[in-house]
Amino acid sequence: MITMDNFVPENHPILREVAEEVQFPLDNDTVKLADEMLEFLINSQDEELSEKYELRAGVGLAAPQIGIGKQIFAIHLMEYDEDGNPTEPIMSQVMFNPKVISHSIENAALQDGEGCLSVNRNVPGFVPRPRRIKFSYQDEKGAKHVLRLRDYEAIVIQHELDHLKGIMFYDHINETDPWAKDPKLTII
Repeated sequence: MITMDNFVPENHPILREVAEEVQFPLDNDTVKLADEMLEFLINSQDEELSEKYELRAGVGLAAPQIGIGKQIFAIHLMEYDEDGNPTEPIMSQVMFNPKVISHSIENAALQDGEGCLSVNRNVPGFVPRPRRIKFSYQDEKGAKHVLRLRDYEAIVIQHELDHLKGIMFYDHINETDPWAKDPKLTII
């Protein structure tokens, strides 16, 4: 089981390296890793389990964050009812060898900025990213898929894609004015 102890510190060199493509068929260690990455995200969003194992809540986890330089990330996004209770997963899967095919010229950013399981501090500011993306990835069987996403889901995927390229979310923040509101930036 992955816990916060498995995360490398923010200044670890692997977080600034380009991850290697995953070869198929997957070996048993990679299958186990993928399962544990998704399990971590599910557990981190469960109040009881996150408290028991002292997990920080997350919606995405890339392999470099736990010291493995492979192009793998897991996503677990839930839909919530009007009372804030989780209802069903919007997306809950592991993706291998993801690649952006195209993206919009229009950018978006989360109104409260972004956070990261690898960064144990608050880094304020807008993180502008393309509002819409089209990307491909392989599933655990090696089958290729193409997804088109927008807004929050697109931002989450791009955050994890950046980890595979050695880019941290705060690299996108305007250093001189972190909360600068570009009129062309959509705030979500």
